[in-house]
Amino acid sequence: MNPRFEGRFEGKVALITGAGGGIGRAAAERFAAEGARVVLVDVAAQALEEQVAAIAEAGGRAHGVTADVSVASEVRRAVERAQERFGGIDYFFNNAAIEGVIAPMVDYPEEIWSRVFDVNVKGVWLGLKHVAPVMRERGGGAIVITSSTSGLRGEANNSAYNASKHAVLGITRTAAQEFAPWSIRVNAICPGPVETEMLHRIETMINPEHPEQAHADFEQWPLLKRYGRPAEIAAMAAFLCSDDASYVTGGIYVVDGGTVA
Repeated sequence: MNPRFEGRFEGKVALITGAGGGIGRAAAERFAAEGARVVLVDVAAQALEEQVAAIAEAGGRAHGVTADVSVASEVRRAVERAQERFGGIDYFFNNAAIEGVIAPMVDYPEEIWSRVFDVNVKGVWLGLKHVAPVMRERGGGAIVITSSTSGLRGEANNSAYNASKHAVLGITRTAAQEFAPWSIRVNAICPGPVETEMLHRIETMINPEHPEQAHADFEQWPLLKRYGRPAEIAAMAAFLCSDDASYVTGGIYVVDGGTVA
């Protein structure tokens, strides 16, 4: 950790969805290391327990809430837990998402399409719906939403995820307009290929017999010729929440090693 960042989020509260996955875990560690009390949300109870324990061992303060972001009552419960445990929410990393399947559009299973949109789009909207009023009571805050480079271009055989991540960018811009009078900034980040469990599952779907070949192919996409690290995405989320980004809202920020350059 750069010494100048230590304590940057002291006294603040960050709620992070998808906290059991690679980017969410890295964000939880980053915000906690900078002094924030973190509320971690995921459907994976064991992953949450492990993450909360790791943050506590490192001297941070974390609370886990097992919840499905596509269910309104569970989102409300997570927000209420943040209020009860830590008094409110200052930062919201609206990050939870699922990949669906790799399949041609005409063969894509309807039930999986619906589930992808429930998590990736409805889940983002529900988070905004229930977190923003709490931030308003707090006097403002910052929200970062995870989209993808998939939200900036078309991708054959990836229609549900692709469309959902395009939708997230529209939600981001609309939320930025609606929440600005409440002193809430809203921005989106678009990661390229990142070393996460999700991308490893996609590699296996693309090439079940040789997923390492899919990995090698993906590495050719970025100009930097490598996968990003979850910590690199977390660093951008932390920047966008920090006072260093106090005049930044409604923006779409690509963190992709030059994938879409």
